[in-house]
Amino acid sequence: MLQLSSFEERLLLKIARRSVEGYLSKATPDPIEVPEGPLREPYGVFVSIHKGDQLRGCIGRIQPTEALCRTVDECAVSAAVGDPRFLPVGPAELAELKFEISVLSPPERIAEAGEIEIGRHGLLIERGDRQGLLLPQVATQNGWDRSEFLRQTAIKAGLEPDAWKSDAAIFRFDALVFEEAAEGDSR
Repeated sequence: MLQLSSFEERLLLKIARRSVEGYLSKATPDPIEVPEGPLREPYGVFVSIHKGDQLRGCIGRIQPTEALCRTVDECAVSAAVGDPRFLPVGPAELAELKFEISVLSPPERIAEAGEIEIGRHGLLIERGDRQGLLLPQVATQNGWDRSEFLRQTAIKAGLEPDAWKSDAAIFRFDALVFEEAAEGDSR
């Protein structure tokens, strides 16, 4: 699994926040210089935005398509204004928001539920054109065991809760998860 320095984590969090601030203010923020290394390499990533203890938006890409820093930039804006579960974030909310980034390892297909470790693995369940993904921290935050985590991921895919027991493909992945230390302040 990818490891990032605290500087690299803070830089990605800064990119996420500044991208949303720039989008909402319709201003182009000054570019952030990104050093050579993992931030310029392709990784799957999700950006989650929280307001207090409530999720305010979460969008990501499972498969890496471009540099991590660019994907964080795009997913942050999409999480703020494009998550269909929520109304778009408004400029007045920015100071109350906390950004969280999950950098994903490539999904690995598994044969049985026993290969899932709660707190370590996120899940992706697919059947036909339906897929659902839950990040590793979701199971921990909700106190779910392995079976409930699988059920909830199947539901997220729009499948029956027990689809994971039969004909759905199950994938696990690791995630490096980090967030702003306090509302509005990067670590």
